[in-house]
Amino acid sequence: MDSINEEDQLNAALNIMRRMPPSNIEFNLSGLINLIPDLTDDLLQRIDQPLQTAKDPETGRGYLLCDYNRDGDSFRSPWSNKYDPPIDDGFKPSAKLRELEERCNVVFDTYRNMYYEGGISSAYLWDQEESGSFAGCFLIKKEVSEPQRHVSAGSWDSIHIVEAIPKDASVGESGKGEYTYKLTTTVMLSMTTDKESSGSVNLSGSLTRQGRDRTVTVSSDMEHVTQIGEMIEDMERNIRQQLDSLYIQKTREVVNSIRRPIKAEDAPSQAFVADLTGALKGMKSA
Repeated sequence: MDSINEEDQLNAALNIMRRMPPSNIEFNLSGLINLIPDLTDDLLQRIDQPLQTAKDPETGRGYLLCDYNRDGDSFRSPWSNKYDPPIDDGFKPSAKLRELEERCNVVFDTYRNMYYEGGISSAYLWDQEESGSFAGCFLIKKEVSEPQRHVSAGSWDSIHIVEAIPKDASVGESGKGEYTYKLTTTVMLSMTTDKESSGSVNLSGSLTRQGRDRTVTVSSDMEHVTQIGEMIEDMERNIRQQLDSLYIQKTREVVNSIRRPIKAEDAPSQAFVADLTGALKGMKSA
């Protein structure tokens, strides 16, 4: 199979996935992989899917699985820096970057607990080819089930991909100086309600946004964490507002355009009904 055919197949597969229900991403992606197994890695890298969880056998802490901490069939835990199932030559960040990764996980875990009051978070960093540059993946997953609100299942998956690029090589070697940060975020939202009066309703969708580049001067590794954290916090706030207006409000508009419920204050008054009835009687008698 030549490269042109593979590229056409990949584009066709991506177009299909854009038109499929977001709630069935995993099932549909599995079907595409069975059809074109040669493009498995490309499809897994290009198509975001709901995050899966695992438990670190050494620390007992939960972590999230994604393509950025996968090597073959094994996944690296951000807490112990070990792969499960164990492998000997799995990819790991450099010692300096691993130290920064540990700080990111501690801070991001606190952020997740304060804003989400539950769920699981993970952060993974890796070295880039350019000296001193690095990239990272910051993940959060929160699942809810609230029968008292008729929510049988709900989930929020956010995937933040960050790049930190130094101004020049000398900055990269010291880790201090001017850096440019780039952020791309994908959020997947799914909610299923089950109520006797309305039946079962599923609302799901995904949104991908690219943040504005930020160029700042840093004097320590901890400032990387601060800059990245602020960008993620701002992006999640903006995306939440967009999801509310794009999905929640739009769904309400569609439903109301189909059938607008009559409220008590909108109901015609008794006097108006009496006048209308009298007019109709007069027309008949005439």
